[in-house]
Amino acid sequence: MNQLIQPVKGTRDFYPEDQAFQVWFYQKVREVSELFGFQEYNGPFLEPLELYAAKSGEELVKKQAFTLTDQSGKILALRPEMTPTLARMIAQKAGELTFPVKWWTYGSRYRYEKPQKGRGREFFQWDCDIIGTDGPEADAEAIAIAATMYKKLGLAGSEVKIKINDRKLLQDELTKIGVPENLIVSVFRVADKKDKVTETDFIQMLVETGLSEKQANSVKEILENKTLYQKSEWLLNILKLLEKYEVADFVEFDPGIVRGLEYYTRTVFEGWDVNGEFRAIWGGGRYDNLVADVGAKNKIPGVGFAMGDMVIAEILKQYKKYPALIANKTKVLVTVFSRELYNNSLEVTNLLRAGGINAEVYLNPDIKIDKQLKYADKKGIPYVLVLGPDEINAGSVTIKNMSSGTQTTVKKEKIIESIT
Repeated sequence: MNQLIQPVKGTRDFYPEDQAFQVWFYQKVREVSELFGFQEYNGPFLEPLELYAAKSGEELVKKQAFTLTDQSGKILALRPEMTPTLARMIAQKAGELTFPVKWWTYGSRYRYEKPQKGRGREFFQWDCDIIGTDGPEADAEAIAIAATMYKKLGLAGSEVKIKINDRKLLQDELTKIGVPENLIVSVFRVADKKDKVTETDFIQMLVETGLSEKQANSVKEILENKTLYQKSEWLLNILKLLEKYEVADFVEFDPGIVRGLEYYTRTVFEGWDVNGEFRAIWGGGRYDNLVADVGAKNKIPGVGFAMGDMVIAEILKQYKKYPALIANKTKVLVTVFSRELYNNSLEVTNLLRAGGINAEVYLNPDIKIDKQLKYADKKGIPYVLVLGPDEINAGSVTIKNMSSGTQTTVKKEKIIESIT
């Protein structure tokens, strides 16, 4: 026997039941995005690697990007994230756009990560961004949108949180303990890994960036100071605004939230589940320089987030909020009594579809009716139409309700109203 070819590691096959969740989640994404006045956009799956090399960070570019070389010798990458593409698109048409731009998108991303529960190498992500305004109001709205999605998914503040921080506040605190400016980004990279390593390893990693052991311990204290936000008027403003959005119960300050991507300039935030089974379920922040870094003539500030489908699905399962979905949308199966009456069954099927009812005709006219009924039962089709010689002669059809088992015979012209 031939060996079964397996899917690429870290990718998924979407059987109808799995695809039903994708459709459901996408509908929630659209609903929440449009609720806040955002417009949908999209971009290419392939981008020049240099687009990410500019600001995304060494780890993403060198360790996580799927790259290929085209026939001209140019190195391309399957998009690991969407924000650089968005920045490039904004930079290309900056003179034609109405700011602030409020855009959202949903699509596949690719990262060469270790596949694990809630994470894969191909996944879908919702990106939501506000471009062209530099005040805390935009940051608060981005956070409020994510919190609203929590609500739409049926999640509560006791189950999931949005942890926020201010990278400028952290930078100011690092400067106070003598960390030189050229080491700030390196310290941020290490800080982003704090929860993944032991305390001893964390201090050692900071020392390896060039800090003294005393400075390293001071960094640890800064990242654990839960009242540090009181020094940031920026964060205080955002927290007040989130109270007005009525989502404050989802939000908390966490000085350890830094985010690994280098283009973030100020506010950073991440979604976490309260049980702590997952490190971070989504993230985002403010990026004031990225659009200029990818070619815009002027600095155009932005803020946004990305939320992946895989972790969200696991969170919903964890809190028993995963939706009960119907993969098969067929409402009626039209049976075929015999090969000679196949055209009659097609005629009735056409009538149903013309009336807006999802219907399928059984495609093997040689199979007995009882097996056709079993087919409908296995697929969860709620109604079956039987069209035999008696029904055809009387200009009628028999409708069987598969859940109750009841049958009614109606005139052909009454089929639509009898089912709806």
